[in-house]
Amino acid sequence: MFDEPNNEEPVESPMDPHDRAEEKSSEFRMYAEIAAVFEGTRKFDARILPGLPRDTARDVQQKIARLEKSKSPDSPILPPASAVEAIALLNMPEVTEFSTNDYHVHARPGEVMMIRWLEGDEVEAFYERIQAHFEATLGAFRADERQANEWKQDARTIAYIEALEKIEVRMADRYLRDVIRKHGVFVLSTMTADEINIAFLAEDVMGVSPEELVGPASAPPDGPTVQDLAWFYKLFALRGVVDGVEKMCFFTFLQKSDATFGDD
Repeated sequence: MFDEPNNEEPVESPMDPHDRAEEKSSEFRMYAEIAAVFEGTRKFDARILPGLPRDTARDVQQKIARLEKSKSPDSPILPPASAVEAIALLNMPEVTEFSTNDYHVHARPGEVMMIRWLEGDEVEAFYERIQAHFEATLGAFRADERQANEWKQDARTIAYIEALEKIEVRMADRYLRDVIRKHGVFVLSTMTADEINIAFLAEDVMGVSPEELVGPASAPPDGPTVQDLAWFYKLFALRGVVDGVEKMCFFTFLQKSDATFGDD
């Protein structure tokens, strides 16, 4: 289950030291993205607004699905034919009552759809924060691993510590920011987790209660089990430049792992 980054794995591992370091880098990139997307309520005065109409949520979900289907499996860059629909999604706050920065939520028992738009300075802040999260998490992990393991003199441990030290990631590059701004393309990427800890996402990342995020019907009980906290998670990140303004649209789908559904 995706929770806080795991900094407690032993160095003794059959995995190649460089591959092991890259695996940790990938884990920290995922954590940085989740933190930057969902920390708005803690860091930027974003609100959770539960009034997103079901028809609007489904419409956005269907548009995102069409965009995902339109692109090559090997690249997040959307084809030119999909630009009109991408622009329409990114421009929704311009033509509707939906605000940027806030989290617009439609929830029913066992299922949540959430949309967040960013534009202009909000996008700039997002890139600053996603980079800061990655560097802070990686830096803390490097320090812990050095302290715990650098006394060891075996070649695998030395190679692993050295591989960790060499990791350099510019998160904006992972998001193809320069490509978007230079070439005017639209990009859609996805992140999926079979299980995410809903208490970690709500309380630790967003600074709200699980009930506020998923609704009282779906909130975990007191003394929750692992299964009570387990939700399927998929995040779509659409970005591009429209009329000279850099914009993002994040669509999140959350589903209780053991949910049974009824009508809204």
